[in-house]
Amino acid sequence: MFSTSRPSRRHLLVGGAVGALALAATAVMPTTDAMAATGCAVTYTTNSWQGGFTANVTVKNLGDPVNNWTLGFSFPDGGQRVVQGWSATWQQSGAAVTARSLDYNGALGTGASTTVGFNGSWTGSNPNPTSFTLNGTVCTGGTSTPPPTVTPPPPTTPPPTTPPPPTGTTPVAINGQLRVCGVNLCNQYGRPIQLRGMSTHGLQWFANCYTDTSLNALANDWQADLLRIAMYVQEQGYETNPAAFTNQVNTLVDKAEARGMYALIDFHTLTPGDPTYNLDRAKTFFATVSARNAAKKNVIYEITNEPNGVSWSTIRNYAEQVIPVIRANDPDAVIIVGTRGWSSLGVSDGGNSDEIVNNPVRAENIMYTFHFYAASHKDNYRNEVQRAAARLPLFVTEFGTVTYTGDGAVDTASSNAWLDLLDRLKISYANWTFSDAPEGSAALRPGTCAAGNFTGTSVLTESGAYLRNRIRTPDNFPTS
Repeated sequence: MFSTSRPSRRHLLVGGAVGALALAATAVMPTTDAMAATGCAVTYTTNSWQGGFTANVTVKNLGDPVNNWTLGFSFPDGGQRVVQGWSATWQQSGAAVTARSLDYNGALGTGASTTVGFNGSWTGSNPNPTSFTLNGTVCTGGTSTPPPTVTPPPPTTPPPTTPPPPTGTTPVAINGQLRVCGVNLCNQYGRPIQLRGMSTHGLQWFANCYTDTSLNALANDWQADLLRIAMYVQEQGYETNPAAFTNQVNTLVDKAEARGMYALIDFHTLTPGDPTYNLDRAKTFFATVSARNAAKKNVIYEITNEPNGVSWSTIRNYAEQVIPVIRANDPDAVIIVGTRGWSSLGVSDGGNSDEIVNNPVRAENIMYTFHFYAASHKDNYRNEVQRAAARLPLFVTEFGTVTYTGDGAVDTASSNAWLDLLDRLKISYANWTFSDAPEGSAALRPGTCAAGNFTGTSVLTESGAYLRNRIRTPDNFPTS
């Protein structure tokens, strides 16, 4: 985002789509352990809300190895339907449901497990299925040679089924380790949440904007949940001094953690638009930062900022090479994948989210990026986000209140329409930018960072004052 000498934006073009309502999980239902055929066992867990639910299904092969599998079950209630699934090919006929393996998870050795899932709808009631088959064999949980009986130790106080109540009041203290559940970003209690915060500008240009004083203002005055750390790869960025930029990122992760904010590490690629150009750099960078920050609960990884000029399959291939590098060190963190057309879900290239739904990244606990600039991207983009949010977990890692150039006047009406939509769908966001760049998208007036005073409204631009008012409203994170 921005030129090599003076930061100035470019961005998304125009496209169109239609709308649909998204689902939001609000309650956790009991787990059903279906120990039902010689050869397999199934665990079926749901998060349910009025009219909808997310189900995760773990199947364990207790019999002979299989190279391809089909999981079958029937819904107990005629009003239950599979809406959109992942990690398998899902079909439903009447009450009967089948999930067929994909190429990457079809091989199940003896004792191996795999997890698949889907979003569903229901009318009437929503009981869990209790009988499952694997390749036609009813899953009883038995094996041909039962393991020896082990006498359990005397009972002790059982562990809590949910985390204890939070002891702090910061976003990280309340929500803890985040995860993706269905189409939502969920906290440690399994409840959907929305994070609201700000993005840095390029660290190579605006390092003096990210001091203890400025981050205190962001955490305490703005009451932000999130700091996006935009580390440019080109444009005088990471490629010029990998060690120094990695250290800058890690320092800001620590500063965000100390203030109870989540840190979104952004591998900020823009030109060239093909993420595979930086594949080796991405592997090196993410191997380093994920190893260093693996024990932290506040880190989210954004593996490519705005792919452009390339197909979704190219982006997907890049993601499936970078994600395992992170997972080798940090198996729990949420990872965010850029989308086609400058992270517009393909809309700016004349496409839409169907290409992602039909060919998702083969990884767990991931979300997909959407970017917009309110004065340039309006109803057709909003319609596609609303449509996509019913099928994909989305995270707006960057947006502006102005035009796609990063400059111009604030479009309050379009910005309100966008943020009202994101609030309703519980889609998290980071605004571009918490900086004093000489452009309309900057939150701080020119000269603010050099002066060192960041608190209150006198240092804010029109965009900054608008965002501060939106972000500092109560989060009301759910904990039960």
